[in-house]
Amino acid sequence: MQQNERQTASQARASDPAQLRVGAWAALREDASAIRHDVFVLEQQVPPELEMDEMDAHCIHAVAYDAGGTPVATGRLLPDGHIGRMAVRQSARGTGIGGQVLQRLIQAARERGDSEVVLSAQVHALGFYTRYGFVAEGEVYMDAGIEHRTMSLPLNGDRPLG
Repeated sequence: MQQNERQTASQARASDPAQLRVGAWAALREDASAIRHDVFVLEQQVPPELEMDEMDAHCIHAVAYDAGGTPVATGRLLPDGHIGRMAVRQSARGTGIGGQVLQRLIQAARERGDSEVVLSAQVHALGFYTRYGFVAEGEVYMDAGIEHRTMSLPLNGDRPLG
């Protein structure tokens, strides 16, 4: 294999999660909570009482694991079509794993029959969501001391994302 082929193959493997699990809060709580605590509470200084809420029990959750089995990314799909609590540990950022979690949650919304998904994006992540077809709406607002903007994605059709 030539050098460029090796790098490309290696990069592809690095961006593929060893496992991507989708399920209920009861099954994924421990791993999803650990990621969210690291990213939101420790890194972004969101108060723990704002990070955790009663909606978790009603959501579809996704958790991605690296090759060593460590949970590295998570997100949730609420019953009303909102995607939230998207978090990727620092060690896995830039690998594409967050996009895979997002795409799996979008797929779950489609399978459920949702007509669109909506999210509250941290302003620094607007470009990430735009790459997956989300469009920003309205003004920037503060949530948990962090600038956010509402974004939406209609789910009419099978347009490829990412």
